[in-house]
Amino acid sequence: MVLAQSTSNYPFLNLVWTMLVFFGWVIWFWLLIVIFGDLFRRSDISGWGKAGWTVLVLVLPFIGVLIYLVAEGKHMGARKQAQAEAAQSQFDDYVRSVASDSGDGAAGEIARAKKLLDDGAISEGEYQALKSRALAR
Repeated sequence: MVLAQSTSNYPFLNLVWTMLVFFGWVIWFWLLIVIFGDLFRRSDISGWGKAGWTVLVLVLPFIGVLIYLVAEGKHMGARKQAQAEAAQSQFDDYVRSVASDSGDGAAGEIARAKKLLDDGAISEGEYQALKSRALAR
């Protein structure tokens, strides 16, 4: 019965306000991580430029972040898209090199080694060694 009669000392609107403040801080730190990640990955500005942006964002946090987003927002998206396209291209090239039977990848090397084994040019031990070496790459 004590539980049914107890009242909360923390009203609902205070709870909502606390949640908004908490998620505001989460979003704030996420923005800082994104901005610093973009800033330090850039190769088009010097170390002094990076230091200047860092000081601006740390000394004047809200204004510095807003200035960076306004000045570099479009370029941030373009850099992120170029990075994603480069990673996808690299992954596609890797998959093609591993899966190709034309002799460039591990599958092609294993196929050639199996043909040599079937022709009697190499022994089973040599075939296993070639296969394990091709798979190790």
